[in-house]
Amino acid sequence: MKKILLYGLLLIANGIVAQSIAKGTIFEDTNNDKKKNHNEKGVANVGVSNGKDVVLTNSKGEYQLPVNNDAIIFVIKPVGYSFSMDENNSPLFYYLHKPEGSPQLQYKGVSATGKLPKSIDFALTKVAEHNEFSCFIFGDPQPYIKEHIDFFSKAIVNEIVSNGTKKAIFGISLGDLVGDDLNLHLPYKQAIKPLGLPWYNVMGNHDMNYDAKVDSLSDETFEAHFGPNNYSFNYGNAHFIVLDNILYPDPRDEKGYWGGLRKDQLAFLKNDLKYVDKDKLIVISLHIPLDNKEEGDEAFRQNDRTALYNLVKEHKQVLVLSAHTHIQYQALSGKKEGIERENAIHEFNVGATCGDWYSGIITEKGTPVTTMRDGTPQGYALLKITGNKYELDYKVAGMPENYKMSIYHAKKVPFSKYGSSYNVYANVFMASPTDEVKYRIDKGSWLKMEKVNEIDPTYNRYVQDWDYLETLVPGRRPSDPIICLHLWKAPLEVNLPIGKHQIEISTKDMFGRTFTQTSIYQIDEDPTLKLIKQ
Repeated sequence: MKKILLYGLLLIANGIVAQSIAKGTIFEDTNNDKKKNHNEKGVANVGVSNGKDVVLTNSKGEYQLPVNNDAIIFVIKPVGYSFSMDENNSPLFYYLHKPEGSPQLQYKGVSATGKLPKSIDFALTKVAEHNEFSCFIFGDPQPYIKEHIDFFSKAIVNEIVSNGTKKAIFGISLGDLVGDDLNLHLPYKQAIKPLGLPWYNVMGNHDMNYDAKVDSLSDETFEAHFGPNNYSFNYGNAHFIVLDNILYPDPRDEKGYWGGLRKDQLAFLKNDLKYVDKDKLIVISLHIPLDNKEEGDEAFRQNDRTALYNLVKEHKQVLVLSAHTHIQYQALSGKKEGIERENAIHEFNVGATCGDWYSGIITEKGTPVTTMRDGTPQGYALLKITGNKYELDYKVAGMPENYKMSIYHAKKVPFSKYGSSYNVYANVFMASPTDEVKYRIDKGSWLKMEKVNEIDPTYNRYVQDWDYLETLVPGRRPSDPIICLHLWKAPLEVNLPIGKHQIEISTKDMFGRTFTQTSIYQIDEDPTLKLIKQ
């Protein structure tokens, strides 16, 4: 008793609130009733966390963890097992411990959970799990109104359902699940349900309780719907980590938000990774990009980025998935960028399933065109993993799977043996700066295209067409264009015979895959010469 009292006094003296101990068992649920029966055995060496500490279960599947009065206990899914799912396909891998519930906020948080249970048990079901699999990656669904939920369902969810969801075994949404109206969290979950897959969610800046006074309380409504916003899980030879990387309020001026990580989040990452083999693929899902090409280094706290990179320093393969920008790009952080590691950290900023915030003309399908500001069409990504290697793909909504670029050029040009200022542009979706893009005319020699930092002319024309409408149409005006980070350009040949000619564009991506698309233009006799002859 004296030792316990002395320990308590030491905690108080150091400004630490005394904690309770959560106990429980991770067990194999052989009859799928989600309850631990006397004949069901525990599962050993399973990670369990309180959002900071990580422990492994003993030979009987038992664990113990300290918890305070604002805690979430969650299980780190082991390979070869799955969680039970709720009615909306959200994995049941966590327990919320908030004895008094969330504080009073505009949007409802977690109801009072009462006294800590004597045993917090979690059910696992044994499944066949392979080292080769795929998962869907969604950026920013971000509905602001219920009509946007319908757009999201029609353009994204229904397309995947009609094409067959067997391409993937689970999915991840990279934050901004909704657009500030947190009452839409449930309709969003219900919209995802038809996919019939376990779905993991990242918290975005538009998923926050903006009336919270401290960062630790800005996720109360998110927690009520999705559980922890910092967690991890395993599939095959890959370890997935989800992080809430939004600091709110911004610690610099107590206004707005800033990209960054709290100390307890970095502690969780450190404690989690110590149980992960260095040869495993690490996939980190977060909302605000670590390497923000649109807003620059000020978008994310530099010290936190460095700390995260240092924590994964010894892990050979690291992929970061981000969203937030409503554009698309690839970034590599390695020795050239001052990061001491053999293999560069690859970040893919996926773009947004809402495109340009559901803007543009409403199509015959009842959904807006909603092309992103860099000319990337609305769509979603597919992450394919084989062992600890991976490939990424981007599926444009409503288009064939082989549609990988938009091509822009004049449809008709005058013949000229002296050349002209006509150009052909290729906006190669998901391309990295190191990709090779070539073109040829009429099966001629392949020539390299020049990578340029310009706005996409296809998207620019699309916005201008909207501005020149003489009759108002349903839909929201598209956003102004911004620089496209995956745009290539080359001169369009005009010294060719009168008639139609084929442009062929080929791209070889960072995974060694080659994609080709074609377009047609026509060369006519120069009307200026006709006028002169007259």
